[in-house]
Parts: sequence; C-alpha cells; structure tokens
Amino acid sequence: MNDMLKVSSSPHVRAKDTTDRIMLYVIIALLPTSLFGVYNFGLKALLLIVVTILSCMASELVFEKITKRPNTLHDLSAVVTGLLLALNLPVSLPWWQAVLGGVFSIIVVKMLFGGLGQNFMNPALGGRCFLLISFTGSMTAFTYDGVSTATPLALLKTGEELNVTVMDMLIGRTSGTLGETSAIAILVGAIFLLFMGVIDLKIPAAYIITFAIFILLFGGHGFDMTFLVAQLCGGGLMLGAFFMATDYVTSPITPLGKIVFGVILGLLTGIFRIFGANAEGVSYAIILSNLLVPLIERFTVPKAFGKGGKQA
Repeated sequence: MNDMLKVSSSPHVRAKDTTDRIMLYVIIALLPTSLFGVYNFGLKALLLIVVTILSCMASELVFEKITKRPNTLHDLSAVVTGLLLALNLPVSLPWWQAVLGGVFSIIVVKMLFGGLGQNFMNPALGGRCFLLISFTGSMTAFTYDGVSTATPLALLKTGEELNVTVMDMLIGRTSGTLGETSAIAILVGAIFLLFMGVIDLKIPAAYIITFAIFILLFGGHGFDMTFLVAQLCGGGLMLGAFFMATDYVTSPITPLGKIVFGVILGLLTGIFRIFGANAEGVSYAIILSNLLVPLIERFTVPKAFGKGGKQA
C-alpha cells in the first residue's frame, strides 16, 4: 500500500516530443512552401535557401566554439531559422546580404541572449528586419519570370486592385518573397503542424480574425470580400500567423495570453498596412508583439487553485 503512495519529483507528465523532433516537424511543414518557392523562382531560390541555412548553422557553431559552449546544432533550430529567413527574402537578394541576415539572426538575436529559449524576438524576423533597414533597395526589389514587378500588396496599396488576381495569390503565380506567394502551400504545412500537435489555433485564429475585421472596418473598401481575401493571402500574413507568431519562445504560453497576443498582432498588422507607408507589416507586428509577451503573460496567468476566492 505504501508503494502506491510514493510520488516522484516533478515533472509528473512527460511528452515524447523533443526540441529536435519539433524542429523537424516545422521543417517538414515548410517543405511545400519551400519547394513551391524553388518551382516559382528557379534554382536561385534554392541557392538562397541553402546559403541562409548554412550561414545560420555556421554562425551558431563558430559562436559556440569561441565561447566554449556545447554544440547545439543537433536541435535543428538553426536550420529552421535559416529556412524561415530564406522564405522571407526576395529571390533577387545578393547572397552575401543573405549571409549577413543569417549571422545577425543567430548571433545577435539568438546566441547573445543565451541561445535557444532565451531570445526575446523571432530570430528569422529579426534578421529580415535587419536586412530591410540595412538594404532597403535589395529587400524591396521583386522579380517574377525574370521581370521586375510590384507585389500584389503594393498594387493594393496604390489602388490598382484590378491588376490583382486572388486565384494567382492562392496558387502562387505572383511576385513576392520565396515563401509568401502561395497561400495553399502555406496552409498545407500549417495543417500538418496542427495535426501533429506542434501548434494550436489560438494565435493564428485570433490574428487572422482580428486582421480581417480591421480590414473590413478600416480598409476603405467596405465589405469587399475580394479585397479582404487578397489582403489575407498577400504578403507574409499566412506564413507569419502559422510559422512565426506561434514560435514557442517568443509567444505567450497562457491560453488567454495567446488570444490577446493574436489580437495585438492583427491590430498592428492592420495599422501598418492600411495607415503605414509600407504595404506590408507582418514582420514588424510580430517583433513588436514579441516584446509585449512578458507583459501579456503577467496579466493572463490563471489564478492558482484556492486563491482569489471569497472566504466563507
């Protein structure tokens, strides 16, 4: 009887998922988007993906050698960062700028703050924003079929809605970054992550719904569903909602906090897109929201059992 009452130290519930397995799931989920990016933009897109992944892995390895830290490449987080960074870059970006983005993502955003689990913002988006500020011309130059062209969001921003085809945005026959053009490819990967239990719908759903309501109210097109769908499929919204806003390290862990986080993301993205000078706003919305996560969690932590109630 006494043997049945023995209790081991915490944790009492252990999941089979490890960091490297979760990262592997994310890589698999990003394959449809990555493969379509290569199909859409050619072998130069594949080169960009390889360059960013290798630069991220090399940055992490060199930093750990210099600081005499254990090698953590086996957890695949550097591979995920490099792949996400590549998917947020235009295919015409010079390879050396992509390398700088990978180095910044890993060393400045991730390793200098303690490594995996300690970074205060999404490393891939940190690298993208660094490149946007440093090399604005290269980061905003988009080509499709060898021709320089404006992205669908840029056309919507300038009032050229007639030149935007929603079906092309769903399939991916448009200009943009490597990973943002095909909404269908992104959703296929997102469904895989949901099925494997890597992410849940709280953050993406709150993000997308809030953004949709904002566009309907303040987008200047009333309840034009075509304009709304184009805004949802355009830019990095879908990629950001399912693959970067849901990052375990830089998003809230409380159920209510996830919803609040998603609502803030939707509002910021809407404000940046509709009232800002740039047609896009997902990267900055996610990074700014990452900074608010400690505050969000502070006010959304559930009360401990037995506390907060009225005494009899």
